[in-house]
Amino acid sequence: MNIEIANRLVNLRKNNGLSQEALAEKLGISRQAVSKWERAEASPDTDNLILLAKIYKISLDELLSCEADPTTSNESATNNSDTAEPTSEKYNPHKFSGIHLKGNDGELYIGRNGIYATDFAKQENVHIKDTAHVSINGQEYTFQEAREKFKHNHHHAAHFPVALIAVFIYVSIGVLYNIWHPTWLIFLLIPLSGGIASAIQHKSWKLLPYPVLVTAIYLSLGFLYSAWHPAWVLFLTIPLYYSLISYFCQRKSTPNN
Repeated sequence: MNIEIANRLVNLRKNNGLSQEALAEKLGISRQAVSKWERAEASPDTDNLILLAKIYKISLDELLSCEADPTTSNESATNNSDTAEPTSEKYNPHKFSGIHLKGNDGELYIGRNGIYATDFAKQENVHIKDTAHVSINGQEYTFQEAREKFKHNHHHAAHFPVALIAVFIYVSIGVLYNIWHPTWLIFLLIPLSGGIASAIQHKSWKLLPYPVLVTAIYLSLGFLYSAWHPAWVLFLTIPLYYSLISYFCQRKSTPNN
């Protein structure tokens, strides 16, 4: 796909207040497909082009035109004047984190806000935004989209003191009732509780410590009911569990088109 058309798709989506995920839902495709269009790595088919034109309420000619988009030229001018660039007086290489290269012919800055470049001979400045992408749980996002979607992850809730409580219960039962065995199994709750909380928080069952869970169940059945056999069969479910998780994760991340 032409890079100009790809940039137009990005601008049209943002001007209509849609994220890549929201647009993908409207089109009935995967988010990766939209991301590839906007990076000029793939082209929408005819049906998707028609749907895009309807969503943005423009004609196909306007959608595929290689002429400059007047609705985005003002936005680009505003961005060039309001954002800090390496070539402007506002730019300070010590203020921004990223890669800053400067030579006799020009300079280049690559960071989370995009790519800034200048040609000293032609006196031309370029600012390309949202060029960097990051993959999270099989989904691709720009840094800006990732920060907006996962900003709650920057605030970590206080961890429940499971280890302290487990020690207290174990010692209490041991001192009061002299039952030190198999009460020590309560310590398996420490990795289990952390793993379950992490799996729920990130919505990924890969993070569940399934082998620890199986071990806890096996030891409990063995010590309490002497069911060492056939309880050992539970361990055979560990590879099956991870195979199923990998299968469903792969299906979820596979593009629809």
